[in-house]
Amino acid sequence: MRSEMLTSILSELNGTSADIEASGVVSTDGLMMAALLPQGLDEDRVGAMSAAMLSLGDRTAQELARGELQQVLVKGNHGFVLMIHAGKEAVLTVLAKPQAKLGLIFLDAKRAAEQIAQLV
Repeated sequence: MRSEMLTSILSELNGTSADIEASGVVSTDGLMMAALLPQGLDEDRVGAMSAAMLSLGDRTAQELARGELQQVLVKGNHGFVLMIHAGKEAVLTVLAKPQAKLGLIFLDAKRAAEQIAQLV
């Protein structure tokens, strides 16, 4: 039931922009809770990397006195990976195309993360 609700939130998020290619909800220990990923992406690998990156971002923000971490953004030649806290126990990961309008994706991802935080 909960995974179906999480998948519904992800589906709605992915539908908000043609620039969003995939999304997933990962527990802070790296386990995939729900995902809408393209074929060929390993859920376990995405989950582990998302949790590790967010944990490193948290520590970096603390150590460098930047306050509480809001998001981690990775930019590559083929697009973006956005990771954002969804409550204390989950991470929302979003994959976006290289030409994505990030402001809109940040806004939509934040809203989705708030919905996810209420469920987990």
